[in-house]
Amino acid sequence: MRGPTVRRRAGDRATTIEQLVAAKEIVVTCGSGGVGKTTTAAALGTMAAEAIGGRVLVLTVDPARRLANAMGLEAFGNAETLVEKTARGELWAAMLDTKASWDDLVRRHAPDARTRDAILANPLYKNITGKFVQSHDYIAMERLYELHASGSWDLIVVDTPPTRNALDFLEAPQRMADFFSSRLLRWLLVPYRSRIVNAASRPFYQVADRILGSAFLQDIADFFILFQSMYDGFVARARAVERVLGDRRTTFVVVSTLEPAPVREAEFFVQALAERRLHLGALVLNKVLPESLLDPAAGVAARRLCEDPFVVAAALPPELGEPPVVEGVLREVGQSFLNFSVVAAREAATRAELGVAPEVVATVPYQEEDIYDLEGLRRLGAALWG
Repeated sequence: MRGPTVRRRAGDRATTIEQLVAAKEIVVTCGSGGVGKTTTAAALGTMAAEAIGGRVLVLTVDPARRLANAMGLEAFGNAETLVEKTARGELWAAMLDTKASWDDLVRRHAPDARTRDAILANPLYKNITGKFVQSHDYIAMERLYELHASGSWDLIVVDTPPTRNALDFLEAPQRMADFFSSRLLRWLLVPYRSRIVNAASRPFYQVADRILGSAFLQDIADFFILFQSMYDGFVARARAVERVLGDRRTTFVVVSTLEPAPVREAEFFVQALAERRLHLGALVLNKVLPESLLDPAAGVAARRLCEDPFVVAAALPPELGEPPVVEGVLREVGQSFLNFSVVAAREAATRAELGVAPEVVATVPYQEEDIYDLEGLRRLGAALWG
């Protein structure tokens, strides 16, 4: 179970990432590609296991294998893998295996053993479950729901695909349920539920048989007819997943940099969460320039370097170089500072605009080293936690 932590009264807003995470059971990280979303998710899980305690699972549903690299692991898969034990808890990791999760889903929802075996043995099953629209996103929600419902985890941190795909992740349960009850699917399956094909549909199926082969169409029909036997389970689970996502114990963390394109993606997702009435707990801004660039006194010093570098150069030891060379370096340093201060001011304005909706806004400066192990994750986590 979790270790002791600061408790907030009902209705209080979190003021730090630590307070936010301590009060939740599911944290879903979202963001566009290349903003540090995966390492942020891993860092949150690492710090939670260390500072808060309990059993913490970092689950990635992003098909890219960046999480294994960030956690210093060669590989991991559908089964939860222990990363490390801390003084207060345990850190685990898992990556969604779409095929294995679909197999588990069929075994769980099939009405009987005969239907289960028929689905798993269907020639198109592997291909369709791997490539069917919404397949990966739907099974990701199934996996998250099962892990949470098991009661084995004090906290699950979810690393989602890039932002717009993350919306597919949120909407997949309802879309899958809608598909299996759609008129289009019923129309396609009618000829295979009955030997009678009406005059209107006969030409379509005759052409389809010639192009695809009757055996291929029959396999498709058999697959979806069998799958429809699990429709009630799909619908019930879709509703259950929606309740979990909307529960007060679930929060979303949007990760971004302050560059224009990622900011637009972050704004898009913040709005999408608001429309769905899902809890936006935090906005994490990565690779932010230091606030010292906005110090007025530092700005004055930088301008002096640009305008009068010879004054400073004259006071420096001669072994640094010839005065004209030193003056040129100082002038470049001053100009570089002023250039970065302009970007920092723009970032501060953007940060103020984005920081309205979430409970917490956390900024993380540029990291001097790439993050490739747990020590790197702890450094990032410490910056987030504060």
